[in-house]
Amino acid sequence: MVLSILFILIGVVFVIKGADIMTDGAVALAQRMNIPQMVIGLTIVALGTSMPELFVSFMSAIKGTPDLAVGNVVGSNIFNVFLIVGVAAMVAPMAILRSTVRKDIPIAVLSSALLLVLCLDSYISRWDAAILFCGLVAFVAFNLYMAKKNPSEDSQEERKDYSVMKSVLFIILGLAGLVAGSNLFVDGASKIAASLGVSEAVIGLTVVAGGTSLPELATSVVAARKGQSAIAMGNVIGSNVYNILMIIGVTGLIQPMQIGGITTIDFAMMILGVVLLWFFSYTKYKVERWEGAFFTVMFLAYMVYLVKEAV
Repeated sequence: MVLSILFILIGVVFVIKGADIMTDGAVALAQRMNIPQMVIGLTIVALGTSMPELFVSFMSAIKGTPDLAVGNVVGSNIFNVFLIVGVAAMVAPMAILRSTVRKDIPIAVLSSALLLVLCLDSYISRWDAAILFCGLVAFVAFNLYMAKKNPSEDSQEERKDYSVMKSVLFIILGLAGLVAGSNLFVDGASKIAASLGVSEAVIGLTVVAGGTSLPELATSVVAARKGQSAIAMGNVIGSNVYNILMIIGVTGLIQPMQIGGITTIDFAMMILGVVLLWFFSYTKYKVERWEGAFFTVMFLAYMVYLVKEAV
């Protein structure tokens, strides 16, 4: 058990640092190729924040633990809204960009509902995954179009003056860290599930999802304290969309998944989170402290429910 926990902790560090290093290298390489900042911000950087979840889910599916893979995505999206937004809003009311409320949150609701529909037969086929992946392509294309149309909301990434060799080395090292870390993470989580007699779905919804969501939690809380929560909120919601469309899409295309441990309640919580966030923020473009407290209590209640169901 102790060794499995150590595997998870080391895996988290490797995955998070690997994603950071690989993203830095990819951004620097893209800048040297004179790719527009807008494209870099909406593709490479946005995808980079979802890399921990992608590699953990991918390795889970390859290793024959699909409930861990899907549970990671569903659980991460629940963590993102109920815990990350909840805690950050309690620290300081979180502002939300008009574009996030009118564009990103509705897309997150539709993506969540689509995943539920595709999982009704407890199987993610390659056709299901292809639908999600096409949604990812459309989402990225739409974001690029909107950013070009509204350059004031353009994402400006800091210039990284790396040589081509250093950029490539960063990408290789980051990829190695992601692969090694996700392997350790999945092995540790699977062994804990087996030793405790807990389903892989529950481990995916809790331990794995929590581990891969830690960077977003830290970033959002710091941003809220600094009064820069609007961008952090957009990143959280964007992460939810990428988690569904990219992670399940890419993973399912390579390895179709039979899932059984993720329940309708789990999917309902994921959808409820973004619907409530949309409702709270639609008119005032802000999440107040009491709303953050409500999200946090809902998250704790859901965790209690999972623990009770597991024992």
